[in-house]
Amino acid sequence: MDTSRLPARIALIGDHDPAVVAHRAIPLALGLAAGASGHQVDWAWVHTSTLVGDATAHLEMFDGIWCVPASPYANADGALEAIRVAREHNVPFLGTCGGFQHALLEYAGAMWGVPAPAHAELEPSAADPVIAPLTCALVEQAGTVRFEPGSRLLAMYGSDDAVEGYHCRYGLNPASAARLASGPLRVAARDLAGDVRAVELDGHPFFIAALYQPERSALAGRRHPLITAFVDAVRAHAATRLR
Repeated sequence: MDTSRLPARIALIGDHDPAVVAHRAIPLALGLAAGASGHQVDWAWVHTSTLVGDATAHLEMFDGIWCVPASPYANADGALEAIRVAREHNVPFLGTCGGFQHALLEYAGAMWGVPAPAHAELEPSAADPVIAPLTCALVEQAGTVRFEPGSRLLAMYGSDDAVEGYHCRYGLNPASAARLASGPLRVAARDLAGDVRAVELDGHPFFIAALYQPERSALAGRRHPLITAFVDAVRAHAATRLR
């Protein structure tokens, strides 16, 4: 069987809203990445309200999972379950903006042993939230990110840094950042002030989360290296499953 002719399927986890810039950009970004590689890729928006019960069963038809921007989600627990499925079952995963935040929440609860990890947007009175307000909000802002030596992101971009766009007010609490030093979830990129802007999971085929929104490059007609690498990983996962 020629598996290259069979489309891989990506679940876009979030609550689709055409008014959200990132949601308009994501299909364009996936189209550019798939077209450049010659891969056939399909994608479907999966509203978090539908992720009830066994998330594995809901997502078993997909070869990749992208947790997309525009949180808070209608069902945050559903988004966390989707991320858990990707992490535990070695399904290629990309999280951007809100997806970055929730990837850290899921990992903090499952692997760092943080009881009820909090997101300050949902629990503003939490004493030590994993996701806390940014010192300076990054709503419709752009900034330089620097890639950590030896990171996958550095290899993907082929440069030490890049300018990326944001639309967020919350990020990883600096008090929690020290946990990333011992891996396997580790820092992949920081901003110029040293704050964590992307993470990646060692030992996983593809598990990367970024606070910035790489999909926005598609609005200017540019293919993004991170999304291209994600699509490549999804296609490889799909081919393995078919075999």
